Amino acid sequence: MSDHSIPPIQTRGTDRGRVKVGRVSVRLRRLPFAIRLREERDRLARELDRQALVLHINQLLLEHLDPEELFVAISTALWEQTRHYYMTLTALDEDKGMERLRFLDLPADRGKFRIGSGPIPDLLGPASAAYASHKAQILAPEQIAALEPAGIGNLQIREGVRSICQVPLFSRGKALGILALGSRSEGSFTEDVVRLLEQVAGQFAVALDNALAFQGIRSSRDQLAEEKLYLEEEVRRDFSTQEIIGESHSLLSVLDQVNTVAASDATVILLGETGTGKELLARAIHEHSRRKARTFVKLNCSAIPMGLVESELFGHERGAFTGAIARKIGRFELAHLGSLFLDEVGDLPLDLQPKLLRAIQEREFERLGSTQTQRVDVRLIAATHQDLARMVEAGEYRMDLFYRLNVFPIRVPPLRERKEDIPYLVRYFTQKHAKAMDKRIDRISGDTMQALVNWPWPGNIRELQNLVERSVILSPGNELRVPLAELSQPREPLSASPAPTLEEVERLGILAALEACGWVVGGPDGAASRLGLKRTTLNFKMKKLGLNRGK
Repeated sequence: MSDHSIPPIQTRGTDRGRVKVGRVSVRLRRLPFAIRLREERDRLARELDRQALVLHINQLLLEHLDPEELFVAISTALWEQTRHYYMTLTALDEDKGMERLRFLDLPADRGKFRIGSGPIPDLLGPASAAYASHKAQILAPEQIAALEPAGIGNLQIREGVRSICQVPLFSRGKALGILALGSRSEGSFTEDVVRLLEQVAGQFAVALDNALAFQGIRSSRDQLAEEKLYLEEEVRRDFSTQEIIGESHSLLSVLDQVNTVAASDATVILLGETGTGKELLARAIHEHSRRKARTFVKLNCSAIPMGLVESELFGHERGAFTGAIARKIGRFELAHLGSLFLDEVGDLPLDLQPKLLRAIQEREFERLGSTQTQRVDVRLIAATHQDLARMVEAGEYRMDLFYRLNVFPIRVPPLRERKEDIPYLVRYFTQKHAKAMDKRIDRISGDTMQALVNWPWPGNIRELQNLVERSVILSPGNELRVPLAELSQPREPLSASPAPTLEEVERLGILAALEACGWVVGGPDGAASRLGLKRTTLNFKMKKLGLNRGK
C-alpha cells in the first residue's frame, strides 16, 4: 500500500498529545512525535494491506471450486505479503492417522506440482501441537532438521529453508489438515504475519471443505454415469436371462459352496475348463451377497490387449498415454461397494500383478497418469482355466497374488462329469433359441438326446449351447434336428489325458536308454554315455526312480 493512500493527519491545538489519522484518534506519549507518527502510519498501512488481502482471498474463495486451483490462487495471493519459498497442504487421513501431502506450490517459480498421496507417517509429530492448540506453530532450523520421515528436514535445510509456519485447518469442528509455509529467512513469520495466516486459514478451511465435498459429488456423478452405461451394455447382452441349469450331484455341491461363501466378503476363485459357466456362478455369488443391490462388474483379462489391461482395471487420466483423450474410470472404481469379476485372471501380465495385489490387499490404487490414491471397497471374484499353482512353480505367476486369490477356491466340474444335466440344458437352450427365432420346437428324439449325452463336450456348456442354436436354425418343424454327423466320432477331451510329470518323462527316458544298451550303465556304449550323464549320477537317478533290470 503506498503512502499517499493514508488519510491526512489532523492535529488540534487544544490537545497536543493526540493526533488523528482518518477517523482513528491516537494518543502520543514519550517517544518523539515524528517517530510515533511514522510508526502509526506504518501500522495503519500494514493493516489496510492485510484487510485488502483478506478481501481478495474472499473473492478467490468464491471463484474457485477446484481444491488445487484454489490452493494455488491463495498461495500466489499470500506471496505478496509473506514472500514464502513454498506452501504445502497436507490433508489429514483420519482412517490411518497420518497426513498425506496433497498440494505443493513454489510461487517464485510460478509453477505448481501435484504431489498426490504419498504418506508422511510421522509428520503429525510437530503438527500435532498445532492441532491440539488450534493455533499456528513456528518451526526453527533445529526443529526443521528433526522432521520425519528421516531426511525430509535435512532436504529442506539444504534448500535454504530456515523457518516454517504450520497453520491448522478446521471446519465445523473437524480437523482437515495443515497449511504450511516455508521461508528462507528465520524472521519471516512475525506476529502480524501469523495472525494474518490464521485468519486466512479459517476462511480457506471452510472453502476447502466445500471444495472437497464438491469434488466428491462430481466424482460420484461421473461414477454413476459410467455405471449406467456399463449396466445398459450388460442388459443388451442379455446376461440377466441366463440361469444355472441342472440337478447333478457335482453341480449341487458347487452351489452349496456358493451359498456358503456368498454371505462373506471373502475372495473367491472359480477353477475349471473354459465354457463351464464360471461367470454365472460369479453372478450367483454376487446375487446372494449383501452387495447384491450394487454393481456387478466383470473384466475378461485375456480379451484385452496387454497394454490396455491396467487402464481397464484402474482407469487413466487425460493424456496418460497416446489416445487417452479423456479421463476414464476403471473397473475397480465402477465396482465400488459391489463385486468385481476377473475372468481368466491367469492371463494377467506379470508386471501388473503387484498392482492388482495392492488393490486387493490395501483397497487402493492410482489411475494411469495420476499420483492421487483412489480407495475402493470391492468384493473380488476371480476365475481361470489354468493351473495357477504350476504357474507359480514355473515363475510365471506371483506366489503372493496366488495365495491372495486362493482364499476360497471352487472347482467347477466340466460337462462330461455331469452328464445327467445334459437333457435339462438341451431343453433349456432349445426353448430359448426357438423363442428368439419365433419357432416352436417341442420334440427331441431319444436317439438324438442319447447321442448328445454320450458326447464328451470338450467345449463344455458353451459348445452345447452353440450346437443347439445351430440345430434350431436347421430344424424346419417342431422336432429338433441335430447334425449328428458332427458327433459321430466321439473324442476324448484334451484334459482327459493329463500331461506326464517331469519325473515320469525322466523315468521313461532312462529306461529306454538302459534297454537299448542291454542295461549296461558305464563304459563308452553304456546308458550313462548315451544320456550324457556321469555313471554315479545315473546310478543315483536309477535308485531314486526304483529302476533295476527286474522293473
